[in-house]
Amino acid sequence: MTTGLIAKILWVAGIVGWYAIRYPFQRRAAKLGVARSAGGARDRVLLVIAAFGQFIIPAIYLATGAPREAEYPISVLQVIVGVAVMAAALVMFRVTHKQLGRNWSVSLETRTDHKLVTGGLYRWVRHPMYSSFLLLAIGQCLLLPNWIAGPIGLVALAILFFFRVGREEAMMMETFGEEYRRYMSRTARIVPFVY
Repeated sequence: MTTGLIAKILWVAGIVGWYAIRYPFQRRAAKLGVARSAGGARDRVLLVIAAFGQFIIPAIYLATGAPREAEYPISVLQVIVGVAVMAAALVMFRVTHKQLGRNWSVSLETRTDHKLVTGGLYRWVRHPMYSSFLLLAIGQCLLLPNWIAGPIGLVALAILFFFRVGREEAMMMETFGEEYRRYMSRTARIVPFVY
């Protein structure tokens, strides 16, 4: 088995892990009451773009090898680092879901009994789930040796993040007012002490 094939199998394992983590939380969230939604068509389009970059285009690459002209040789060190980054992403993804609990939603929604979570990972960053997506996208870059299928996850994440996070924070300010503004003043968005 080649290093490239091992890297691709490990990427698939990471994505399967991602879905295994998300599935029970998504099922539970669908049953909870929604107080306010700021989602809509725009949010659905952003989620589809993210899915294309982080799942669909890489899956097409794995199934077909296209575009072959964008492939490059992959090293064992690159695979090791990619697996470590992917593992960190999955741990953070799971912890974030657990810490949000009933407050989590796929789309931009607040619950009828929504609580502002400021402990755990949320003590350091306001959006650790996006932080986990960033790590997942970096892992994808490292594990998929293709100049298109690898980095497309970062591109899709950037589109999702920059067109969505402002609306998400505005919704939280409307819900929690000054409490959220104080929380924003002491935390970074996705990278502690940086941004």
